Amino acid sequence: MLQLRFIGSFPDPLHRLEPSRPEFALIGRSNVGKSSLLNAMAGGRTLARTSATPGKTQLLNVYSAPSFYLVDLPGYGFARASHQARREYRRLLRTLLTSRQTLAGVIWLLDVRHPLSADDREFGELLVLAARPVLAVLTKIDKLGQREREAAIAARTCELGFDATQVQPVSARDGDGIDDLVLAVTAAVPRA
Repeated sequence: MLQLRFIGSFPDPLHRLEPSRPEFALIGRSNVGKSSLLNAMAGGRTLARTSATPGKTQLLNVYSAPSFYLVDLPGYGFARASHQARREYRRLLRTLLTSRQTLAGVIWLLDVRHPLSADDREFGELLVLAARPVLAVLTKIDKLGQREREAAIAARTCELGFDATQVQPVSARDGDGIDDLVLAVTAAVPRA
């Protein structure tokens, strides 16, 4: 469990946080469960609001942990957003991923049940361009039986072309994999 505290919401992808600490961007499709995952990482506390309507996050929502920040980004692939809003989301993501000096890594959430979408692949290309360390978090494993789960995890890992150490399956609902995710993120904090 992480001791997380909500700091604020910011429209500028280059907004400076004080005190300066390493940051990890939390990103995924609009319906992948980012808010639920944040709440699970905080031990079930309701820090991030969950919604039945995907795409509510439109700013950088920043959460402070003792030695780093988690930056919750707007979801990509939200079909109901206007073309202008989608362009703005992409600009925000691209600027943050390629230009933010304090960004130590990316926590990329993907629904384990679905093959990579065109939006996922496009975002993956942006991650390659940004050259940031990435941990793929496969969400919603509780929705699958054990055999289906293992097959889906293997399929997503293969699609991503990631090493198994770069992939963390989790269930925000059941808590499966949450402790391992917290350990992985805290271990990735650069030491001064």
